[in-house]
Amino acid sequence: MTNRRLSALAALLLATLPLTATAQEPAKAKPVFAPIARTAYRTPQFRLELRTDTQTLARLSPTAEPGFDFVPGAREAERAGDGYVHVGDIHLRLRTAGGIWRDFSSAHQRRPIRRLAAGGATLAAADITASLGEGSPLRVERRWIAEGGALALRFVLTNISEQAVEVGGLGLPMVFDNIITDRSLEEAHAQASFVDPYIGRDAGYLQVTRLNGKGPALLVLPEQATPLEAYRPIQQAGGGARPGDIFTDRSKRGQTSEGFYDWTVASKGFAEQDWKTAEEQWNTPTSFTLAPGTSRTIGVRLVTSPSIRAIEDTLVANGRPVAVGIPGYVVPTDQDATLFLKSPKPVARIDSYPAGALTATPVKSGAGWARYAIRAAGWGRATLLITYADDSVQTVSYFITKPLEQAMADLGRFSTTRQWFEDPSDPFKRSPGILTYDRQAEKIVTQDPRVWISGMSDEGGAGSWVAAIMKQLDNPDAGEVAKLERVVNETIVGGLQVAEGEHVGAVRKSLFYYAPDAFPTYYDPKTNWKTWTSWSKTDAGDLGRSYNYPHVAVGHWVLYRLARNHDGLVKAHDWRWYLDHAQLTAVAMMRDAPYYAQFGQMEGDVFVDILKDLRREGLTAKADELEALMKARADHWKTLPYPFGSEMAWDSTGQAEVYAWMRFFGHQKQADETREVILAYDPTLPSWGYNGNARRYWDFLYGGKVARIERQIHHYGSTLNAVPLFDAYRADPSDLHLLRVAYGGLMGGITNIDREGFSSAAFHSAPDMMSWDPYSGDYGMGFFGHAYAAATYLVNDPTFGWLGFGGNVGQANGVVRIEPRDGARTRLFVAPIGAWLTLEAGKIDAAAYSPATGELTLTLAARDASTSAARLRVEATTKGARPYRPAGAVLERGAYTLPLAETPTTIVLTPVNLERPAP
Repeated sequence: MTNRRLSALAALLLATLPLTATAQEPAKAKPVFAPIARTAYRTPQFRLELRTDTQTLARLSPTAEPGFDFVPGAREAERAGDGYVHVGDIHLRLRTAGGIWRDFSSAHQRRPIRRLAAGGATLAAADITASLGEGSPLRVERRWIAEGGALALRFVLTNISEQAVEVGGLGLPMVFDNIITDRSLEEAHAQASFVDPYIGRDAGYLQVTRLNGKGPALLVLPEQATPLEAYRPIQQAGGGARPGDIFTDRSKRGQTSEGFYDWTVASKGFAEQDWKTAEEQWNTPTSFTLAPGTSRTIGVRLVTSPSIRAIEDTLVANGRPVAVGIPGYVVPTDQDATLFLKSPKPVARIDSYPAGALTATPVKSGAGWARYAIRAAGWGRATLLITYADDSVQTVSYFITKPLEQAMADLGRFSTTRQWFEDPSDPFKRSPGILTYDRQAEKIVTQDPRVWISGMSDEGGAGSWVAAIMKQLDNPDAGEVAKLERVVNETIVGGLQVAEGEHVGAVRKSLFYYAPDAFPTYYDPKTNWKTWTSWSKTDAGDLGRSYNYPHVAVGHWVLYRLARNHDGLVKAHDWRWYLDHAQLTAVAMMRDAPYYAQFGQMEGDVFVDILKDLRREGLTAKADELEALMKARADHWKTLPYPFGSEMAWDSTGQAEVYAWMRFFGHQKQADETREVILAYDPTLPSWGYNGNARRYWDFLYGGKVARIERQIHHYGSTLNAVPLFDAYRADPSDLHLLRVAYGGLMGGITNIDREGFSSAAFHSAPDMMSWDPYSGDYGMGFFGHAYAAATYLVNDPTFGWLGFGGNVGQANGVVRIEPRDGARTRLFVAPIGAWLTLEAGKIDAAAYSPATGELTLTLAARDASTSAARLRVEATTKGARPYRPAGAVLERGAYTLPLAETPTTIVLTPVNLERPAP
């Protein structure tokens, strides 16, 4: 797939997750379009071209990379007609007193523009009023200006009518080249860009990053009176747009093209008309009024940042206010958080919405940043409104959660009770099972025409039981474990997974299927069962989709870990049986699903752990077999410039496993390249929604109840992509950017869990919804990433000082103390000494680090009914770091066994080379 071009039709087919066939239609000749006349310009940062007829942007190349184009200039000819939006267009929703909203678009039906005088800093200017259509009460003049190294795009709106005009919708199309259609993966990584918004009002901006993660990046910054109030998707004309909508684009939106968005300055008119049923917007929708004869100037500035990591420095250099939230913008009520602000104007006041949800208390800071201690109360979305001395307003979006220990318990309880399916008469043998749940209908989804959603496999059907079992990894509950053993041993093995014979260990695509002849009264007749998604029994039983295998491997591996490290939790089989079946599943994937196994798998990190556990247990033959199979995949990936293919044209879920095996087999160069590619689609921004939100915009089609192309907030890619970034940070703790992005993704995955423990597939970011999808769908893949990577990080940053990610930090008498509050309390990284501590059993109550002596003291929680001893691994992850170990502890299977008592136990760890040598 990575080496062939994808036609638009093939790309659409590949977007449909599990295929019954992979054949493409015969290639059709591409239409030939006449070239469009352009005028070229140069500024210190850009080489640009404007269309001669419309003066819209047709090329934007950074001076440092003149062969790269941030806009889809290569497609300009095919996108030249009416109804295609470009940078330089404008959308307006207007009304006069007592009137209705009227819409005007410069792109819908173009008319000749009237050129205005240019020269000096002004590259081009025009009156574009005619292109808005008949009856516009506003005159609109547009100018392209080279100023201070930046490229400015400015509009002057003048009321030429005799009545006051309310501007309730004002959008500037942001058209950047995110189109993957007809490109190979190599071409897409070299030529395409992704856009991420910080919807922060006067401090808002867009960052446009190249798919390969290399610099320069592009920043779109607001000029005065141009807040980024909302980020409105521009719907496809005739394909999802409401009737009569002229704020559309004719380009196809789909898995190979996310589509374009409006930088929305005023949104009250949209909120009143198009978004009436939506939940709360990122910012309060506003409008502004122009009296007759008055004008307002709006505009944006385009600048380059030398790299993704330099974006915040570039913002500061351009006089923009910058916010840095530590550990991020998802705040459990028992955790301390910090907000650092740097701005050209001092802070006048900070308000919380809702009132009392967030408290920002100034803290002394000598680092050139204003520092605020943040405490949260309640639950759900909240916003800090920061007003500066010049009356500009910045908004920072937070999400408040329960303490994570409670959130974990809620998820475990909900998934094993409300989602528990037990019906011995079920014709599809899904009992006992944990099925997809519909929060809107408050019932289990026993049938859906996308049959996998009700069939316990593919991501949309396996998500719920994978989440339930991953919850047990660090937070086991005896009753929940008993139910999950039944699911694995009664429904998965022998049902979803082949139990014996030549295909032993292979995994079927779905237990549920469409067979009206066999079950004529079962299926809802009001539902459309005539699409490819309603698999037959034969199609549902297909073994060839490799992505189903890690789900089952996860189930076996977690039960192995519980059986091996805890007392009496697992009863149906011993630890060896579950570890054998985990290995068997991985081997079967390579045997029975080899085509898609050439790509990285979501949750594929589990295969690395299975291999390591086989080695630790001395199961050498099984380990050798698995390692040889995995090495063949890694050797193949090493030969590819961008080894991130999948069943999709482009994907964001295989990178984590690719990174893991590159690191395991010593291919550091490829691991580093994978890390940088992840950073291209995984940003750090002052918003709980977009911070660490790995790009995903098509999986509502396959795992959601509201099925449409839409940028998803904290779909499972957020946490899965956090895993390699955490590993990369532990190898280089000087790169705080990695940790900030990773922790944003890790905690973003918690926002999907509601107050009762229901877990949604993702959040609908489009402003006509702004809510969680009612289906649990494929959330479990995201919870795998959270449970797998949950940890506390103790950091001493040269700018911000001592920080805790996932734990509360205090200092006294030269000792730094951290109390973990993450969702596991079994992993701790002490960055100054590169010490990575992980517990297979037991919990960390606190840790104390003495910078002067290097001594590290752990306080382990008291024993419980199933945990009589802690199992501690200690790894030095940074170059030159000294390995630590607890004095007198016994090393077994690569971990120290530490007996626990009825009260907390204190363990002192010291660097090995500081200890007296053994006699």
